[in-house]
Amino acid sequence: MAAQAAGAGPPAPQGTLPGHEDNYQGLILDPEGLPDSPEEFSAALGASLEAWRQHGYRGIWLKVPRQRAHFVGHAVDAGFEFHHAEKDYVMLTQWLPTDCENKLPPNASHQVGVGAFVLNDRREVLVVQEKSGPLRGKGVWKMPTGLVQQGEDISEAAEREVLEETGVRARFDAVLAMRQAHGFAFGKSDMFFVVALKLEPGPQELRMQEDELVGVQWMPLEEYSAIPFTATRPLFQKIHAACRAYADGTYRGLHGRKLETGFSQRQDLLLFGEAADRQGADQQQSVLG
Repeated sequence: MAAQAAGAGPPAPQGTLPGHEDNYQGLILDPEGLPDSPEEFSAALGASLEAWRQHGYRGIWLKVPRQRAHFVGHAVDAGFEFHHAEKDYVMLTQWLPTDCENKLPPNASHQVGVGAFVLNDRREVLVVQEKSGPLRGKGVWKMPTGLVQQGEDISEAAEREVLEETGVRARFDAVLAMRQAHGFAFGKSDMFFVVALKLEPGPQELRMQEDELVGVQWMPLEEYSAIPFTATRPLFQKIHAACRAYADGTYRGLHGRKLETGFSQRQDLLLFGEAADRQGADQQQSVLG
């Protein structure tokens, strides 16, 4: 069960805190319509909860802006639970039915990272050494890595990280591998995509991001694959094997393409294999005649 953006459905019953229905018999409250004082908020929330139960609502989503952070305790006292927080708000929820389990979706379960495999025409890999992080001070050369930002495709994140860390301009070509792991920061899971990038035409000058790195260079692929820290670890062995196969032209990985979903004008990044790409092209050609 997921919440839908406010404004998607009919308004809440009159006399209650303002909000709009979502597509799941729930209600998303309007943060701009909250009372000015904590006392007014507490009284209005109590009356609203009773009306919402009688109306048959299930999940209630309460977004408390930072300016009204002192409302949070009153909401918790009324039965709301913490869902997630951002810089400018706290999101709380309450599941009203007592005859079935809570169906509200939990907070985001994963963070997403990228590692960029960039190869030049001399069969050298772009590598960096970290100033901070788990490899700090170990002298280990690795591919540029980083976290995907909100609203950013993994292809865009890989291009950005390479440019920021090394000054190298490169464009997304394929996803070579994906690793999922659990128990990372604050108990979240982690997805890590190994992404192949192709250098943009023209001269390229290495420019190290000094606040994050202590070194950046081009390293022969065979030397990179033999780095002791990673060469003895099965996970990295398999990743490096995929990178070498890509460099040799025997492995293509997953393409990426932005496509409309048909539900809105939004375009989503779809990843798929080469055979699927050929089949899709043949089907499209057949439809177009």
